[in-house]
Amino acid sequence: MATQTPRILSGIQPSGKLHIGNYLGALKNFVELQNSGKYECFFMIADYHSITEDYDPKTKSAQVLELVADFLAVGLDPDKSTIFLQSLIPEHTELAWIFSTVTPVAELTRMTQYKDKASRQTKNINAGLFTYPILQAVDILIYKPELVPVGHDQLQHLELANDIVRRFNKKFGQTFKEIKPLLTQSPRVMSLGDPQKKMSKSDPSGCLFLSDEPGEIKKKIQKAVASSQGLEGVGLPAGNQDAILSKIEEAYQNNPALQGGLNLFLLLVIFDYEAALKIIKNKKYRYSEIKEVLAEALSNHLEYFRMKKKELIQNPNILKETLVGGSAHARKFASATLTEVKQKIGLTL
Repeated sequence: MATQTPRILSGIQPSGKLHIGNYLGALKNFVELQNSGKYECFFMIADYHSITEDYDPKTKSAQVLELVADFLAVGLDPDKSTIFLQSLIPEHTELAWIFSTVTPVAELTRMTQYKDKASRQTKNINAGLFTYPILQAVDILIYKPELVPVGHDQLQHLELANDIVRRFNKKFGQTFKEIKPLLTQSPRVMSLGDPQKKMSKSDPSGCLFLSDEPGEIKKKIQKAVASSQGLEGVGLPAGNQDAILSKIEEAYQNNPALQGGLNLFLLLVIFDYEAALKIIKNKKYRYSEIKEVLAEALSNHLEYFRMKKKELIQNPNILKETLVGGSAHARKFASATLTEVKQKIGLTL
């Protein structure tokens, strides 16, 4: 008997230009999962989630299409993966209401992401921020995937989704399976201007956007905050890439004063491993040299992405067709799940 290919699902909000942290934490992993041939991949553009934050309605559709262009330019293939738009599938919000009736308020109040977002947008603490995790649980469970690729910072949301699974099944009978996390590599990329904060689009000067031109990349990296002392004492191993990245992560915790230099070297290890290895072996961590090599490596790595994205942005019909086709396919799964749920809870004639 043939074994069914495990289904996975993940998504990104359309809320502005993507940066290197988004690429390393999500997009790069998406492409690797797709190309592994091991999974049936669903990748969502989470536009409903994005409107819980302050935004300009006039730019939202452009942000959605730009994110589709990012997906395609980085290597996601509509023939291999289902790329879809959350708001084109009304079953998401309908199931979210049903899930809200089995989710205790106390479970939502403990969610750290709500507290974080509420602290950042104090003039717009809306109910959507509070119920966000319920819709996120729907985004996952409505497609009944076996795995969800996440970083450690998203495990709390997955735990809530599984709590909803247990409560729903207990009340209405076996319907959903608990979701297992597929933990993915997500290097901690810090701001070039303030290495104690994660890279964020809210600080453009300290952020390396995927669409930055080579001149802009070089300018930002040259201005990046390094460290007052070298990295010689960190003891970076002249081994494989994962071993070096692991040591850098450890050093982040133990050597706060070195975070600027560590951040630059982390990016060099990822984007030009051979150059980083040479520096480690020679034990000559000159930040001027690291910055120069890193700027060139990043520019070269992103060259195809920049060219492809420009081409796609000039052909919006391709982007729209990708979303419409992918959403129609995804909706078949969502509709089947919602029909099953309505039968279980007694909302059928």
